[in-house]
Amino acid sequence: MKRAYFIVVVAVVLGLGLAMLAIPSVMANNNNNQGPKVIDPDSVAYGRTYGEWSAAWWQWTFSIPVGGHPLFDNGDCSVGQSGPVWFLGGKFCPSGQVCTGSATRSCSVPADKALFFPILNTEDSAPEEPNWGCGNMFPPLLAGSIAEMRQCVAFFFDGINNLKAEVDGKSIHNLQKDFRVQSVEFEVTFPDDNVLTAIGEGPFTAGKYSPVVDEGVYLMLPPLSPGRHTLHFKGSFSNGFTEDITYNLVVAK
Repeated sequence: MKRAYFIVVVAVVLGLGLAMLAIPSVMANNNNNQGPKVIDPDSVAYGRTYGEWSAAWWQWTFSIPVGGHPLFDNGDCSVGQSGPVWFLGGKFCPSGQVCTGSATRSCSVPADKALFFPILNTEDSAPEEPNWGCGNMFPPLLAGSIAEMRQCVAFFFDGINNLKAEVDGKSIHNLQKDFRVQSVEFEVTFPDDNVLTAIGEGPFTAGKYSPVVDEGVYLMLPPLSPGRHTLHFKGSFSNGFTEDITYNLVVAK
């Protein structure tokens, strides 16, 4: 599976017991100021920047065994969640399976949880170079430096298009312009039954791996009102792979 398929388009917050260190700035992201509320990507939300939350998103994603992973549709969306922010995401497919990138999921969310998710995203790490990242694409082979890994993720991410995000049928605008995020450098911990091995990159054994960097279009929604909501997002890479995800959310009262 190629790097462009590292899409994940849903959410454990690594800082357990994280306090609200700052009240996040919320924007109504459309022209008449009546669209879905989104936490400003330039603000510090629940103690972290968007770039720090994107790193935490991957740490959550890579920490979960594939056999119970919500982004393989093998587990409930509550798996691995804690703290004031829950992660949602896109679609992973095991190596050898046709991956349409589409999923419709039902998810029950506590009433006080913000939601953080990528519409499209991609990561690269030193352990993946040069065999599975961009090392076999850019001559000479990448050595796995931070600068080279950022070049790798930018290479795939510059070709994204057809981005769309809606909450209850109301669109969030200016996605690529306002919500494109570059992560901080980070470390991940893999279980034996890990994501990269499952999708055909590897094998990787259980353990810690670093450094890792990410780039993506991310959104953080403040806690939704109690009741039923529909979250829909989609986007395409330049190779034609399209992700199309719908969450039917039930927010507890």
